[in-house]
Amino acid sequence: MNKTAEFNLKELINSYFKYWKWFVLSVLFLSLLAFIFLRYSIPKYSATAKIQILEENGASSELSVLQDLDVFSAGKTKIEDEIELLKSRSNFIQVVKKLRLNVRYFVLGNLRDDELYGEDFPFTLNFISPDSVVNKSRHIFYVDLDSDTSFQYGEDIDAPFKKYDYGAKIKTKIGDLILVPNNKYLSEYKGKRLKVDINPIPQIAAYYREQTLVAPSDKMSNIVNLSLVDPIQARAIDVINQLILTNNQNAVDDKKAIADRTTKFINDRITEIYSNLSSVDQTAESFKESRGIADLGSQSNVNFTQSAASERQLQDASIQLNIANSMKDLISDQEGYDIIPTNVGLSDPGIANAAQQYNTLVAQRNRLLESSNEKNPVIVKLDQQLETLKRGMQSSLNNVTNNLDLQVNSLSKQLSQINSRIYAAPSNERALRDISRQQQTTESLYLYLLQKREESQITFASAAPKSKIVDSAYGSNLPVSPKPRIIYLAAIIIGLLIPFSIIYIKDLLDDKVHNKLDLEKLVGDVPVLAEIPKIGRKEVKLVQKDDRSVLAESLRILRTNIDYVLRTRKSGDKGNIIFVTSSVPGEGKTLVSSNLATIFANTNKKVLLIGADIRNPKLYTFFSNDNSSSNVKLVREAKIGLTEYLNNPDLKLKDILVPTTVNANTIDVIYSGKIPPNPSELLMSDRIKSLFENVSEIYDYVIVDTAPLMVVTDTLLINQYADQILYITKANVTEKKALEFPLKLIREGKLKGLSFVVNNVKQSNLGYGGKYGYGYGKSVKKWWSFS
Repeated sequence: MNKTAEFNLKELINSYFKYWKWFVLSVLFLSLLAFIFLRYSIPKYSATAKIQILEENGASSELSVLQDLDVFSAGKTKIEDEIELLKSRSNFIQVVKKLRLNVRYFVLGNLRDDELYGEDFPFTLNFISPDSVVNKSRHIFYVDLDSDTSFQYGEDIDAPFKKYDYGAKIKTKIGDLILVPNNKYLSEYKGKRLKVDINPIPQIAAYYREQTLVAPSDKMSNIVNLSLVDPIQARAIDVINQLILTNNQNAVDDKKAIADRTTKFINDRITEIYSNLSSVDQTAESFKESRGIADLGSQSNVNFTQSAASERQLQDASIQLNIANSMKDLISDQEGYDIIPTNVGLSDPGIANAAQQYNTLVAQRNRLLESSNEKNPVIVKLDQQLETLKRGMQSSLNNVTNNLDLQVNSLSKQLSQINSRIYAAPSNERALRDISRQQQTTESLYLYLLQKREESQITFASAAPKSKIVDSAYGSNLPVSPKPRIIYLAAIIIGLLIPFSIIYIKDLLDDKVHNKLDLEKLVGDVPVLAEIPKIGRKEVKLVQKDDRSVLAESLRILRTNIDYVLRTRKSGDKGNIIFVTSSVPGEGKTLVSSNLATIFANTNKKVLLIGADIRNPKLYTFFSNDNSSSNVKLVREAKIGLTEYLNNPDLKLKDILVPTTVNANTIDVIYSGKIPPNPSELLMSDRIKSLFENVSEIYDYVIVDTAPLMVVTDTLLINQYADQILYITKANVTEKKALEFPLKLIREGKLKGLSFVVNNVKQSNLGYGGKYGYGYGKSVKKWWSFS
């Protein structure tokens, strides 16, 4: 079983290896295409950076200025949210504007244009039109650099260009342009044509946003990797670095906006409270001057101690109420959506969280408005969220003020009960106490707000960006695409697959016999005696004496095998009649029968060749004085043949014999004669039997060229007189299905002594797949030899 599998594998390999030239040519052609592709394709380079997203839970922020009042609490920064913010459209628009990526410069070449990037441009492009027009426009133009003072300008590469001086205005569809020469690099590009491609900034931003990959290095890590592939490595590095800087700056700007808003709120309150404090101080001073009061330290400490506790509680409640009312008024008076102060002293955590969310959404809305309008669905959705938060904060502040009002009233009543005892003291002392209490409350709030204003500014000054650069953008200086090794490997694989696929499909669709090996697989136990090589049109069709050609050797093999088969099948008769037939005309039976008679005659045997195909005689063409070679000579012309012999009982054998000299050997030939109207009836006559019996005794070998087996019934009518039947198949012509007919006749017992011969086999297919072919003793130059 293993030997069979091994043999089949070798056979399969050999069936493809004989087409090695096509495989080599295909691989060379695909390799050439790969070389051309690599030569003229634009390589792309990769740039990579690494940043760390910083957590905010351990650091103070401008959102926690009043953290001691437990208004807000900072939370962790989510990596997913930070990645989305990093890849936001507004960030990329700022990057494109900063690096001017919407304007690209190319030096035109024959097959590939080289793009310029950096500062080595031969000129600077200035736009007269507003940025709002230029940033949303698409325009392409060409520049021929003629001299240091002028250039040629054109918007169509095939149209005539117009000459301009540097600094002159050029009118275009996007407005006026001015080209300012860069004398440092201008000389490098003289005589060259440059292409300037201006694209809309949103389009370029969208492209780089799509090409930039941002992903965490690990599921539980705060490290984020950024990568970008671009034809110019320096540009890819600049885009990534600028993106990181822009994102960090936007985060700092957001914090600054919140801190500034908080400071403004505190300053407004300080101004108002300062006026109240001055008024209270003036009232106390006037009261003391009018009443002549200098010191109240000798007053009763008992009532003051009890009153002080209630006053502190009332003071705290009043502060909370004052701040809450101010916040409520601020939110109610706000038109549109603006950042509101946070950490102003309210003890309600719900209001603090809502204010933090409100400021975050306002900052996001402001960034989006930079590149969009209020009708954008995202902004509309943010407005709805902001409106909901505002109503929620207003409702919460109403509840807080109501609760604080009740608390203040309760404390006031409690304080009134205590003060009722103090009011029993002289009226001067009681009036002064009221003034002092008001003064302390106002002063306490004033000092508190001064402290928080300073803390707010200090917190903003120490505010850090959201990310830390671990590795700035860098590149490997080696292109990531196209990769020569992969391209050449793919070219080799495809180069092998193309001929392999063609050969494989050809083999799948192939239903023809090609050589002896193919035929042996189909016919099984029926012997295949030989295979005859293909003969060129200009080659001699009859073998010569002492011929060592492949044709002669194959016929000698056929002669040897026929002798062996005839000896093994002899019973009592001489056993020397050989029929040569085929499936259809044109498969070479006449060629084989003629050369077989010649090759037997070369052994000094007495040979008779009979043309029994009386419907379509071809034998005469091989031995005609007009058509044959000089080595073939007819003793006399053939005027009558087999047809006349079978039809006329008076004719004798000697009357139809035509002695023919072939290569100094004589062969007797009986030609077919005239084409009769009733060939089948003639072949069924008794004279055909007596003819074969007679010639079998006279000759050593009788070769009979019969009619095709599948076309007419003539051969079947006379096959009982044959000792051996050679069934000729033609390589690349005879269909495999056609062989089922003779095999069926064998199974039915209608044919005896059948064997096959393959004709017209290419020399590369001779033998077993071309491996063991004819040519022993012949010097053959190897394919790799050149001399």
